[in-house]
Amino acid sequence: MEPTVASVTRVPLETSAPKGAQIDRMSEIHRFSRTELDHQKILYQGTPHDKMLKVFRDLRTRVYAKAEGKNFLCMVTSVTAEGGSSHVAKNLAAAIALDKTRTSLIVDANFYAPSLDKLAVTGTDSGLTDYLDNGELGLENIIYATGIPRVRVVPVGGNTEGATERLSSGRMHEFADELKARYDDRYIIMDTPPAQEYGAETRMLASLCDFVILVVPYGMASMDEVNACIDTIGDKRIAAVVFNYSQQPA
Repeated sequence: MEPTVASVTRVPLETSAPKGAQIDRMSEIHRFSRTELDHQKILYQGTPHDKMLKVFRDLRTRVYAKAEGKNFLCMVTSVTAEGGSSHVAKNLAAAIALDKTRTSLIVDANFYAPSLDKLAVTGTDSGLTDYLDNGELGLENIIYATGIPRVRVVPVGGNTEGATERLSSGRMHEFADELKARYDDRYIIMDTPPAQEYGAETRMLASLCDFVILVVPYGMASMDEVNACIDTIGDKRIAAVVFNYSQQPA
């Protein structure tokens, strides 16, 4: 079964988010084939997984409504480890980019189980942790082209120790603020650690984001655990709860 949704060489960074017809001409080094997309379990126009495509289009509509016409920084977290947050994050970004007038950016902030570097089609010399450690490093040094048209990725970076201290730093706040301000037509999805195990990080990251999608893996979390995660995040920040029946850890 597919997930279901319930309510409750580097590409240089653009100087501003591309608009209109410019978006469809964004430089793409390599586009994943349908076989590559299927292997990574990423949706695309014409995918045989039409139920999954519908789910993520519905989720896209829900977050657009929550954002009220503005761009957004949306955090995605799961209740438990290997609960499917990365699967939801990359497919929500892909669903947004199906519209040729929109772009999306995925940030890998899951220091404990990073996986989104697989989306990049070039080497990833630097990432989020490098940016947080080095005040001289600019955003243009950590954003990479992916094999998905109009989707960019910020990988986690080289040194993932000290997650709590890094994620609560002033530099992390600057990162979130600059992404939204500099790319006002780009929709930003942040993949983060599981909420149950990493409550401190979850609270810090939720405070930086406009809203949160909580992924609940089938058979891996009780309702008490789900409610505890919602309490950690704050129910007013929850844009949607995704029930992941397909068990996609990546």
